[in-house]
Amino acid sequence: MGIKSKIKNFFFLEDEYDDQEEEMEQDEYEPLKPQKQTPQKQNVVSLQSVQKSSKVVLVEPRVYAEAQDIADHLKNRRAVVVNLQRIEHDQAKRIVDFLSGTVYAIGGDIQKIGTGIFLCTPDNVEVTGNISEFMQENDFHNKRW
Repeated sequence: MGIKSKIKNFFFLEDEYDDQEEEMEQDEYEPLKPQKQTPQKQNVVSLQSVQKSSKVVLVEPRVYAEAQDIADHLKNRRAVVVNLQRIEHDQAKRIVDFLSGTVYAIGGDIQKIGTGIFLCTPDNVEVTGNISEFMQENDFHNKRW
């Protein structure tokens, strides 16, 4: 053993070069083996579906005929806030009945969020929480909802 090899052994330089040479030789002569991939649970969310579900439409119908426009928004998977305070009560009730059938048909939901204000949502929108109802005892008109 020469002085040069003693110095290499002392600093372990020879071992590193030997390892690198062996790896290079294996890569040249052995075909690459496919590595086993362990199945992983991946949570993938389509950004397009998130963007589509983020639209909310505000509607204040003046006549019953506008209920179909609201239903079209629901069919297009948009949440709709309906303000029925500026329409006659009997017409407003018909609109709520129509929208109740619409949200049932598409698997959505309808919730009262205020006096004469309803939130209609398709199945891709989840609503959590509730809004407490504060009504005065002599306010008979609002109790009929």
